[in-house]
Amino acid sequence: MGKIIVFNMTTLDGFFEGPKHEIDWHHVDDEFNSFAIEQLNTVDTLLFGRVTYEMMAMYWPTPTAIKNDPIVANIMNSLPKIVFSKTLSHVDWQNTRIIKDNFAEEILKLKKRPEKDMFIFGSSDLAVSFIPHGLIDEYRIMVNPVFLGSGKPLLKGIQKRLELKLIKTKSFKSGNVLICYEPAK
Repeated sequence: MGKIIVFNMTTLDGFFEGPKHEIDWHHVDDEFNSFAIEQLNTVDTLLFGRVTYEMMAMYWPTPTAIKNDPIVANIMNSLPKIVFSKTLSHVDWQNTRIIKDNFAEEILKLKKRPEKDMFIFGSSDLAVSFIPHGLIDEYRIMVNPVFLGSGKPLLKGIQKRLELKLIKTKSFKSGNVLICYEPAK
């Protein structure tokens, strides 16, 4: 059975994005890109909320993305993608479908497949909506060595305490630190 894994970048002061939705503080280099490729090769489906989907769909299929990061662009463009949205009426990014309702029910069906894992990249609000249903199996948080002072907190909107168990850490030369957790039993 595939797992649902949340992967997000955050600042040392816990922000998922800056006050104007900026993510220009992400430390991305060759080491990070190698990690990203390795991580993407373990999944068979990407899960997005509408806002993150629209941001990703405006970048990854472009000639700029394909030129600057051909391996990641190829993987991102070829993987099946699901966008969870009650308002989006159509999608243009290849291999994408929309789920408009019964999110939890649809995810439970997907998790029963014997394939690889599914990733939520970004989409903090989507992850928060999955948490009460116990749908997330792992949290991978990449802490960047920067303080923003303000912005949107990671997983803002969680309604109750969520206990986690550390399963792995990895340090990067850039100062990024990957911290991986699973829900505590």
